[in-house]
Amino acid sequence: MAITLTDSAARHVKALMADVADARGLRLGLSRSGCSGFAYQMDIATAVASDDHIFTSNGVDVIVDAASLAMLDGTELDYVREGLNELFKFKNPNVKNECGCGESVGF
Repeated sequence: MAITLTDSAARHVKALMADVADARGLRLGLSRSGCSGFAYQMDIATAVASDDHIFTSNGVDVIVDAASLAMLDGTELDYVREGLNELFKFKNPNVKNECGCGESVGF
């Protein structure tokens, strides 16, 4: 099992973590939302639960809860510029469908 960050994503996460006291890593997860079923959740983690899984990628600890792990396995997180926007992009091989607005994914 693995979750990876591109160099660009890792640099951006490290900059975000620098602004958070006691930052432990990047927390990734899923929550039920939208018409396809799930939305990605991302936050800077300040704590790690006993059932969390930790992956290290490009110098960043990626923390994933047990319930989200199977659906996020193999995901690559990138940070890209699209026109005037900069955003995180999930490349998740487990996604079966996405809603039209891009807010949620299905597995």
